[in-house]
Amino acid sequence: MTLNSSDSRTVSAFTSKLSTSADIWVGLAILSVVVLSVLGNGLVLVICYRRRKKMVGSELLCVNLAVVDFLCCLCFYPLSIASSFRHAWLGGNVTCVYYGLGCYVFGLCGMFTIAAISVVRYLKTCRGLLYGVWLEGANIQMACCALWLVAAVWSSFPLVGWGEYVPEPYGLSCTIAWRAYHTSAKDAVYVICSFACFTMVPVLLIVVSQCRILHEVSRFSNSLSARGIRNNLKHAEKRLSVMFFWISVGFVTAWAPYAVVSFLFIFHKEHLYMAPQGFVFPALFAKSSHVYNPFIYFYFNKTFRRELRRLLLSLWLACVLGGNRVRVHTPAELQYPIHIQLQERAVVQKATFGLSQGRTRSKGRRKGNAAQSDSGGVLGRPVCTCWGSPSKKSPRHLGQ
Repeated sequence: MTLNSSDSRTVSAFTSKLSTSADIWVGLAILSVVVLSVLGNGLVLVICYRRRKKMVGSELLCVNLAVVDFLCCLCFYPLSIASSFRHAWLGGNVTCVYYGLGCYVFGLCGMFTIAAISVVRYLKTCRGLLYGVWLEGANIQMACCALWLVAAVWSSFPLVGWGEYVPEPYGLSCTIAWRAYHTSAKDAVYVICSFACFTMVPVLLIVVSQCRILHEVSRFSNSLSARGIRNNLKHAEKRLSVMFFWISVGFVTAWAPYAVVSFLFIFHKEHLYMAPQGFVFPALFAKSSHVYNPFIYFYFNKTFRRELRRLLLSLWLACVLGGNRVRVHTPAELQYPIHIQLQERAVVQKATFGLSQGRTRSKGRRKGNAAQSDSGGVLGRPVCTCWGSPSKKSPRHLGQ
């Protein structure tokens, strides 16, 4: 099988190399990832929206990570699921570029976000006095925008001739053409930079930052324990650091097998050095990274658990009590407009008004009182009719 020829690509590269039953199992596995990710990350986004005014910098980055996982599973993976059930990639080269470009953008953005979380936590934990104030609010939002911009720009290079998006060896997914390293100098530069600058550097930042954070938190905890001090802040900071540590470990562990297989695929001169089934499991394991984070939040973050309980309770009450609302039915002839009596303001009239103005005002008051008595108001008090009254007719005065 040769991927350099467009004809052979149309005939064979977009056809599944797996058995029909294996395709169905792959489709079901990806479908389960999509369902769990959409539900879990959707709950994370809803909870973060409910407490949006109380969020700090690291939590904004977690929101960005949840957006990455949610949109990636919702916008791209259904195409892979449908292709698995059809035993061939649907849409040909157009959808292949769409899928490869989108997944690469979201994959890079997810990796950059976790690297940013690790660096921000390191600066706050180990260099808090210098960077603690700066790493908040608008600066974190600008950092999130920069992450998306860098990921989108770098992923768009294959569209202009630097690299290419091609089907995976098993035919049910698309990614960067890692073997383009042997095709031209431009493709070789793009492939090597993708691994060196946009894979290894973020992973090293994640590993080094998390190790330094755990060391600093452990040292601080031991120092307080040696002095016989029990501090709730120490416990909260430790749990927060452990939570972000497991988020980072989960992401790196999920993507490590796929990165290793792709790296070996770059330098191997033979087109296939591994059976197609060997590429399926690393790819599926990498996709499972979209599922871990909500469970990690729920386990380590008490605030998240409390907000989740409140949300589920409110949804349950809405479902149970939604159809049992008490309604008061009033006959049509009794649906009068509601009148609100406004308190008169005690305003001292200025002495500059003349007697003629006073007489004119007294006449106007008599007319106004007569009109109010006819319209059902209260003497001496102005009335106001509420909006949305069911009847447009004025009620009769109760005293008549």
